[in-house]
Amino acid sequence: MRHLFPIVPILLLAACGTADAPSGSLAKAEAQQGAAADDEGRILCARAGSASFARVCTLDRISAKQGLLLTISHPDGGFHRLLVTSDGRGVIAADGAEPAKVTIVGQDQIEVALGGDRYRLPATVKAAKPAS
Repeated sequence: MRHLFPIVPILLLAACGTADAPSGSLAKAEAQQGAAADDEGRILCARAGSASFARVCTLDRISAKQGLLLTISHPDGGFHRLLVTSDGRGVIAADGAEPAKVTIVGQDQIEVALGGDRYRLPATVKAAKPAS
């Protein structure tokens, strides 16, 4: 029994030093997964009727005659096509009758709502020019 006493304080000190590690490790793991998903072309999306976003949709970019065409595919096979504009609107619906509604949600991200679905897309957001 005498031999256990020196080990107990060491174990307690070791346990104290790892209190913040799980949350820091979790944040690091989530960031790595997000980066890996970006590399695989997956984006955050919320399908019609869903309140939360999940990184399950894919994004393909194709240069077309009319400009950069984005195809967002859903896991069930559905998709939307968007055309990147150069007039400051961001993107517009490339096909279909419903317009795309674009909202800036971050310094480098927009949210596009189309047909009840919502997508978070990377974007270069430029500051508005001052009125002359």
